[in-house]
Amino acid sequence: MQNFFKMTVASIALAAGPALAQEADLPRSMLWATYDVGSSGYAEASAIADAFGKEYGTRVRIMPSGTSIGRLLPLKTGRVQYGWLANELFFATEALYDFAAREWGPQDLRVVAGRPSTFGMAVAKDAGIEQLSDIAGKRVPRIKANPSINIKVEALLAFGGLTWDDVEIVEVPSYGAALKALVDGQVDVAGSTPTASTLYEMESSSRGLDWAPMPADNAEGWEAIKSVASFFAPATATQGAGITEDDPAQIFAVRYPMITVYANADEEEVYTFTKALDETYDIYSNATKATPKWKLSEAGTTPADAPFHPGAIRYLTEIGVWTDADSAWNEARLERLETVQGAWDEAVEAALDAGIADKEWPAFWAEHKAEALK
Repeated sequence: MQNFFKMTVASIALAAGPALAQEADLPRSMLWATYDVGSSGYAEASAIADAFGKEYGTRVRIMPSGTSIGRLLPLKTGRVQYGWLANELFFATEALYDFAAREWGPQDLRVVAGRPSTFGMAVAKDAGIEQLSDIAGKRVPRIKANPSINIKVEALLAFGGLTWDDVEIVEVPSYGAALKALVDGQVDVAGSTPTASTLYEMESSSRGLDWAPMPADNAEGWEAIKSVASFFAPATATQGAGITEDDPAQIFAVRYPMITVYANADEEEVYTFTKALDETYDIYSNATKATPKWKLSEAGTTPADAPFHPGAIRYLTEIGVWTDADSAWNEARLERLETVQGAWDEAVEAALDAGIADKEWPAFWAEHKAEALK
């Protein structure tokens, strides 16, 4: 019974007072989809849900999942109202990887806010790894149905001149399982955000924890990363497991998690949610080492993996966060998304005329999309 609640519900205390908020008129209850238990995204969502409960009396249930499809599907079907996503958001809007399947296609998703984050290769100190190139022949977890994490790990390997073919792949069912495998000695490294709660356990274990460095001046390494994905940039992390101000980690910058809705989400509801995120900041900001970054002056800016929702933009504009530069970026991102969606519709029609089989579809779609984006 205890495990059931850990996997399906984050119990949020109800504050005394009215069931609906006075400052932000939130619903009585909400459901959010997040990464699985043990991830920093789950911990942050839980902290913000608790703040919503204390401030507004809103009960939030959290549905954790270790796979991209597991987080997107309940959002697509309307079972949850908000998804706390990583780069699967980009893949879903671009119809890449799992989302290139005919039953998916480019999803019309929008960002509410996204915490600036970092990601790198956590390594066991006893594994003899000082550089990313040293991972050759080592045990590396690859997560089933999670291209968001796997592409980051692929990019990290590329920095070291490696591919999946150069390492011993250990298949795992979820992001949380990958981190647990590192703690338990079943793998030697794991791609992760530095603030994942499981890594603090690793830091204090007999194996110890370190981060494979990615120096910003390594032009060859960063060029190799761009060959895998273009949305990573050099970053220096000063907080997290195995990291201090005096011993920072040279890794890369991403946004995670990004609070996400579909484009047809009610503008007033998203506006109210964004306002509540701002009004409760003082309650949740010190819940974890990552939650201070949810200040909207940081989390409410572009770029992100999808366009921002009009409801969020309205509130961000009111508080002086949204700028002309953000608007320009958002318009360009919307234009690209519309181009991809149009290309998908054309490709589906062309595939029917040509009798393209399911196994031929991914390559057919990739070629059609590339031509449309020229």
